[in-house]
Amino acid sequence: MSERPSEPPGSSEPPKASGPPADGSPQPQPQPQPPGQASPPAEPMAPAATLPPAPRPGPPAAQGVESPATPAHLHAQRQRAQGAQQAWQPGRPWQPPVKRPGATAKLRPAAPPLIPHAVLWAALATAVLSALLLGDGLGVNLLIVVVPAALAAGFAARAAGRRPRPWTATWAVGGLSLLAVPALRDAGWPTFLAVVSAFALGSLALHGSRSWLGVLIGSVGTLDSVASGIRWGWRGVRERADGSRGRWGTAVRTTAVAVGLLVVFGTLFASADAAFADLLGKLTPDVSVVDGPWRTFLFLVGLVGALAAARTAAAPVRWDGLSVKAGKPRGRTEWALPLIVLDLLFAAFITLQLVVLTGGYDKVREETGLDHAEYARQGFWQLLWATLLTLLVIALALRWAPRGGSRDRTLVRAVLGTLCVLTLVVVASALRRMDLYVEEYGLTRLRISVAAMELWLGVVFVLILAAGVFGAKFLPRAIAVSAAAAVLAFGVISPDAVVAEQNVQRFEDDPTSIDLDYLKNLSADAVPALDKLPEPQRSCALRVIQRELRGSDSPWYATSWGEARAEEILRERPATADHRTCYGLGTDGVREGERGGYEQGHDDYDPY
Repeated sequence: MSERPSEPPGSSEPPKASGPPADGSPQPQPQPQPPGQASPPAEPMAPAATLPPAPRPGPPAAQGVESPATPAHLHAQRQRAQGAQQAWQPGRPWQPPVKRPGATAKLRPAAPPLIPHAVLWAALATAVLSALLLGDGLGVNLLIVVVPAALAAGFAARAAGRRPRPWTATWAVGGLSLLAVPALRDAGWPTFLAVVSAFALGSLALHGSRSWLGVLIGSVGTLDSVASGIRWGWRGVRERADGSRGRWGTAVRTTAVAVGLLVVFGTLFASADAAFADLLGKLTPDVSVVDGPWRTFLFLVGLVGALAAARTAAAPVRWDGLSVKAGKPRGRTEWALPLIVLDLLFAAFITLQLVVLTGGYDKVREETGLDHAEYARQGFWQLLWATLLTLLVIALALRWAPRGGSRDRTLVRAVLGTLCVLTLVVVASALRRMDLYVEEYGLTRLRISVAAMELWLGVVFVLILAAGVFGAKFLPRAIAVSAAAAVLAFGVISPDAVVAEQNVQRFEDDPTSIDLDYLKNLSADAVPALDKLPEPQRSCALRVIQRELRGSDSPWYATSWGEARAEEILRERPATADHRTCYGLGTDGVREGERGGYEQGHDDYDPY
């Protein structure tokens, strides 16, 4: 602060009340209103007299005293106040727009620091591996590509000060385990489920969500960082390139020399030894000019995906901050009476199911005219929908449940706990119906899929019961873990192999019960089971799979273990039956003369 200037000699006139102080010191100033923001009507704008005054004319020069100059900070304050007065005035028809924060602005953390060198190199490695390995199919190559992307996310999180937690490790290990399914199995539908689930678990590992909305949105939350990840990476490359042009040139020259040496000496060694040439051909990706656009697209996908994962790991959106407002609590009678009626309905249905199971299906046939297979098929889908709707009923009931005290909590646990237990019995009834239907018509992909889904729904109800006893804190993450575990188990057990084994077992018990037209369209995972069939049924079931395997030229990194094992079996014992022989067997694997005509067997075929 500056000192107060002294009074001029000979000046005895007191300062006026309406003017500024004689010493030139500033009066307290009101804070100027920001542009675009209205001020109170009582004080539309500070008058000009309250602004820091211009310096008063000093005494005559004859007195020999100079007037004090206005300090710099007071001059700047004057200019800001004048600018605010010009930017906003009462009654002006147009006001500058006010930029409002987005809906998720409060959920977003501060921008991450400059992208580290390790993240850039890991993202580049992901892009190169994606372009070289993912163009020929899925296998162990997906795991190879994901490793540098995971390293990029780890480097970014460490640079931002984030540390892994137990649930982070759980999600990460689960995602990597799911990516082992394409390396083990040839079937495309379990592979698709595993890849989608692996992406969801990887996104949860980056976000660390724990609430219902956090788990649901966080499983796809990495997509929110695609654009910001690209900008983050480009800004880091641009800022680093400005000060390290010499090092970039050295890196490019070193890489070019290394690649040139590998190409020259690799070509010489391959021409000198056929075994080495064959090994080199299997290990080296087959890249051609025709595949250029496709490889470029895969390069961009790998690069963008790695940058998005790293950007999410460095500054994830806090999706747990989103919440749904709880519903208005209802009275005990209003809330409990409909649910108690539903419990009684479930109990009546289950009692009938127990009578059917103990009394046998002969009584059911007499009353309904349906055999046990038709009876089972008629009710399975209805029971599946009943199970799904029960989950919805429980969710809505919890939203409007009474929350007055311990008695209300006891009522909620008793009513909903009873409903969950009764639903578990319904799940068991549905699975029993499916088992009876499979015994009659055999197992298919659709049947094993819906049975697996029904079984997982039973696990969900068990978790809900456990949450009612031990607390619902871990319920969202527990259900997510159970879903990932179900997808992993579904892929590891190889559903195509299970379908083939069950149908082969039925053929051994009844030679007229096999459907070769369906079995021949299974994946290579079914070859070990179909190899147990006698000829010519074996060759008719395997000839399509054998033709597809021989026509495939997939490299080692795009070949699953199921394909490799099937190729080995068919190499030792190839399928030899021709189309005429297989057509004569028909859909049920029995020769036309033995079953009384092909059309009759075809009419009995049930695609469900």
